[in-house]
Amino acid sequence: VQLVESGGGLVQPGGSLRLSCLGSGFNLQYTAVGWFRQAPGMGREGVSCITSDGTTYYRDSVKGRFTISRDNAKNTVYLQMNSLKSEDTAIYYCAIVIYGPARTADNWYKDNTYDYWGQGTQVTVSS
Repeated sequence: VQLVESGGGLVQPGGSLRLSCLGSGFNLQYTAVGWFRQAPGMGREGVSCITSDGTTYYRDSVKGRFTISRDNAKNTVYLQMNSLKSEDTAIYYCAIVIYGPARTADNWYKDNTYDYWGQGTQVTVSS
């Protein structure tokens, strides 16, 4: 199982980016995929998650600005990020659940319940 994130970069406040999480060795449509981020000196936090049945979750600070989606034909999950703010600056990771429990509102953001992780992609929001 391998996950590869892409799409990060430098963007001005108010700008947009679309992150991609490409899976190999496993069909992402049959599992939950989460996006997490880690800013310098901070812990890793859950940003969003999409389950196998299409249920989506978001942390409060990104609701209305970020959208998670999947393209099963490409075995890819996306995170569309609009109206970016400086506080969104972080390394963004995608992760999947294979062995852990089903994702719910009470656990989707718990990074220790995910089984495989990508290497991360840097997002920097700065003028």
